[in-house]
Amino acid sequence: MYQASNVYFICAFAAIGGGLFGFDISSMSGVLGTQAYKQYFGHPVSYTQGAITAAMPAGSLVGSLTSSFLADRFSRKVALQFSCILWIIGSILMCASQNVGMLCVGRVICGLCVGIASSIVPVYQSEIAPKEIRGRVVSLQQWAITWGILIQYFIQFGAAQVGGGPSDPDQPAAAFRIPWGIQMVPAFILFVGMFFMPYSPRWLASKDRWEEAIKVLASIHGNGDANHPKVLAQYQEIEEALRFEREQAASSFKTLVEPRMAKRVLLGMGIQMWSQLCGMNVMMYYISYIMSSAQIASPLATASIQYVINVALTLPAILYLDRFGRRPALLIGSFGMMTWLFISGAIQQYYGQPNTDATRTPDNSDVTWLVLNNRPASSAIVAFSYLFVATFATTWGPVSWTYPAEIYPSKIRAKAVSLSTASNWFWNMVLAFGVPPLLWNISYKMYYIFGAFNAAALIHMALLAPETKGYTLEEMDEVFDSGLPAWKKLQKGSRLEELEREIEAGNLKVSVPLGSAPAAATPAHVEKAEPETTTTPAAAT
Repeated sequence: MYQASNVYFICAFAAIGGGLFGFDISSMSGVLGTQAYKQYFGHPVSYTQGAITAAMPAGSLVGSLTSSFLADRFSRKVALQFSCILWIIGSILMCASQNVGMLCVGRVICGLCVGIASSIVPVYQSEIAPKEIRGRVVSLQQWAITWGILIQYFIQFGAAQVGGGPSDPDQPAAAFRIPWGIQMVPAFILFVGMFFMPYSPRWLASKDRWEEAIKVLASIHGNGDANHPKVLAQYQEIEEALRFEREQAASSFKTLVEPRMAKRVLLGMGIQMWSQLCGMNVMMYYISYIMSSAQIASPLATASIQYVINVALTLPAILYLDRFGRRPALLIGSFGMMTWLFISGAIQQYYGQPNTDATRTPDNSDVTWLVLNNRPASSAIVAFSYLFVATFATTWGPVSWTYPAEIYPSKIRAKAVSLSTASNWFWNMVLAFGVPPLLWNISYKMYYIFGAFNAAALIHMALLAPETKGYTLEEMDEVFDSGLPAWKKLQKGSRLEELEREIEAGNLKVSVPLGSAPAAATPAHVEKAEPETTTTPAAAT
């Protein structure tokens, strides 16, 4: 069977799994403003709407926690295919929903898919990609999320025009059934396409399937040549790291809570937590409410611009993340988002007013705070919402997926990333359920709360998040165990590049195993050209 070999194509295709996350975010935001949705489900607001929205991240929390078992036992790509089946089942239930309960069940099942996919996609990408472009290709996960949000939103925007449009009290249920049915298509494409993608070479190595692992490394890094210096160097580094982990004879669960590893696990979980508490998904889920409060143009049309910004400005981050670095993006992003939220909250506080019976209309009945007859203030609220999205898209959006996927050793990578992603979904669920009541009860004060979260994230990242660009996955132990404070970068040459130069110059010879003997029992055979001695891999450094 044909197997893809281009790293960019493989990682971009796998990122469709992230696109499902984006589809689900938009699956609610685009229908909230339609009369079809409101009438059919009994005008859900506050806690009812919070429960409907939170059903998906609740499922995602469970999915992310189980993802590591699927990924470690059956492989990364099989876990992704299983998630696609769940997505199709959940979408069918959503499309056929007869009541709020059936809709919530469908969203929970879709959430299981998104939890698995959002955990496994960055792991798969990071294990496929070379260190020089790892940040770029793992960031494709975030870009796919933004594309999923945008595509689904415009599908819903078009579907909202059925009948007499979104304001028609007799609008047919097709306004929400059409987009919820169409969202099955990308999952089907991903399920079929993954048959033609390679297994992760590091997963193959962990299962002692060395011959297959070397073939994958040769295919994606050596143009099919198993003796290419880059292939041999990567094999050598993976083999040594895996052998070292096995010699420790500790279970992966025990390793997770060891002090030196626990700080990395908590850092990954913290980054995913702050990516939710920064307020971005609030903007994505409930942007129509925010635009209704601003009372400027059509909420659906105004919100659509935000989705376009999200897609367009994620691209520069993808292109320059490996040059700019992870740490600066986290710090600048937190400061920027904090600033825009505080300013936007202040504008609403000083120029807004409660939505009373005198000001309430069918179009703004779902909000409690309005900015009326003040075009400059309303325009400023919308502008700062756009600036907030632009800041997130260029900083925290891609880094929040890239950083946790690259900082853990192979033995615990899937489990640690699943915990990190579970942190994302736990806070996503809390916010999805809690934000509608917050918008309803405290309105503009919500902006100050999320602004304060960004301030806390800025301090956290400044003190505890070291730079990780330019290091291989196997070198992360040195980065985090160096004893240097987070703001000082570890200065060292690349071991992988050193191995590659030695092999290319003929000073080091590596013979790879032809079968699938355990790496711990049968290490790679390494020879130094001068003097002519045979040593173990550890001595060949």
